[in-house]
Amino acid sequence: MKTVAVFVGSLRKESINRKFAEAIGKLAEGKLAFRFVEIGDLPLYNDDLWPDAPEAVHRVKREIEAADAVLFVTPEYNRAYTPAIKNVIDWGTRPWGKNSWEAKPSAVIGTTPGATGTAAAQNSLKGLLTVIDTVLMGQPEVYFTYKPELFADDGTVSCEKTRAFLTQWIDRFEAWIERTSEPRTKAQAGPA
Repeated sequence: MKTVAVFVGSLRKESINRKFAEAIGKLAEGKLAFRFVEIGDLPLYNDDLWPDAPEAVHRVKREIEAADAVLFVTPEYNRAYTPAIKNVIDWGTRPWGKNSWEAKPSAVIGTTPGATGTAAAQNSLKGLLTVIDTVLMGQPEVYFTYKPELFADDGTVSCEKTRAFLTQWIDRFEAWIERTSEPRTKAQAGPA
């Protein structure tokens, strides 16, 4: 089973994007293993910190590198993705020559109570994800309007139509990861 490092752009304790990502993670059980990466403890990116970078930076880079794929779950702040997402991306690309995002299969999703379902935020983030060398899944897109009644008290998806839609997305992401993953070492790639 492939592991997915999940980056939730909202640091709020009651974040609907966190709840949404956790619900998708439950739906994906047996297909994909979601690993939620803590990003709230990262300092604001500053290149001067590299000589003695905080452990949180090294931990995040290790978690990115250990995952088979990455998933960004972003709310929409002023028609853009969040500063927390930008910050983790910047830390992951540095120092020069040690881009932890390199060749990682990736996807972007998000939710909001509004009708646009984080479309503007996702579209602006997608451009950045190609620049940092992730292998971005373009379709299907998930611009999700969050409604509490679609989810049960235990955090699972209670609406059958929503469950079917999200399961289709999970299946496509799983296939995307399989198709676009590059072997990490020659030993993993098998005999030549």
